[in-house]
Amino acid sequence: MRKKYLDNIRWMTVVVVLFYHVFYMYNAEGIQGVVGKITNLDVQYYDVFQYAVYPWIMPILFIVSGICSRLYLEKHTGKEFARSRTRKLLVPSTIGLFAFQFIQGYLNTRNSDAVNLMQTVPAPIAYIIMVLSGIGVLWYIQILWLFSMLLLLVRLIDKDRLWKLCGKTNLIVIILLLIPVWAAGLILNTPIICVYRFGFYGILFFLGYFVFSHDEVIEKLKKYFPLFMGLTLATGIAFCIIFFGANYADKPVNRTPLFAGFAYFMSLAILGGMAKFGDFENAFTKWMSKRSFGLYVFHYLGICVVAIYLAKPGLIHPVLAYILSAVASFVIAYLLYEIISRIPVYRWMVLGIKKDKKEETK
Repeated sequence: MRKKYLDNIRWMTVVVVLFYHVFYMYNAEGIQGVVGKITNLDVQYYDVFQYAVYPWIMPILFIVSGICSRLYLEKHTGKEFARSRTRKLLVPSTIGLFAFQFIQGYLNTRNSDAVNLMQTVPAPIAYIIMVLSGIGVLWYIQILWLFSMLLLLVRLIDKDRLWKLCGKTNLIVIILLLIPVWAAGLILNTPIICVYRFGFYGILFFLGYFVFSHDEVIEKLKKYFPLFMGLTLATGIAFCIIFFGANYADKPVNRTPLFAGFAYFMSLAILGGMAKFGDFENAFTKWMSKRSFGLYVFHYLGICVVAIYLAKPGLIHPVLAYILSAVASFVIAYLLYEIISRIPVYRWMVLGIKKDKKEETK
């Protein structure tokens, strides 16, 4: 049975990711690769929004992906799972780079010194630079594909023994799982590109599969939702106060117990709260859910266009830059999705859609 609250978590989180990237584009905390500060404010206090959402937006997506992997594998074979995940995740994040995302890569180079380098190299080399720079937000589906393939190997060894044991997870164990989550965040981190945190995101994905895919465990999250919200508020407020002004996306901040605690407890609060209050579907949520992947894949393009061609040259007021960036992100993403999802072959390369796009939402 499809769990509607998981669909709602996914599209709502993608919307939060979109707004996060708007604030991130104009951040005053010195985080590189973006336009940066465009206001005359000494301190952009509203940048706290980034600190309030960054620690948990990707963790909850990996947990939900783990849960959905379990639900899919209950009705499909491992081979079907591998084919489906390869088409939906690996193809858009590899072939899709050459077919479309090099455009995003070009815009990314406009925000870095690479744009000067591209003017001095042959066109084929410049194209490769744009392709690699175009990975952008697709790092998530690259890692997710890797975890999905690893899951198939784990299943061959486990034979559901661990999964059945995890169904007995009680409240104390759920809370104590924070310890391995934090510890995993200390290992398997790439040295330059800080988003590739294989240990941190890996354990969250597998916790989603082994622990939080159990209805019994979700019932505990629903029952103790106020507790997890309290823990979220405590860790979240502390995180924002202590680390405001620092680079929240890289070490040492993203290695701290407070970062892991905020990410973990917020994810549990979202799971419990949405299972309790958000397990429904209407015309709007169904529309958003069907297009959440397209919104995720294309949303950064609109932000970059406004930032580079309007905000960076100072052609518009900073407030208008934020508003137009958000609007352009939604509009361009949905337009691209609706157009590309209707083009045979090309939709497979960019979005992993093989046949009728309606089949991809089932």
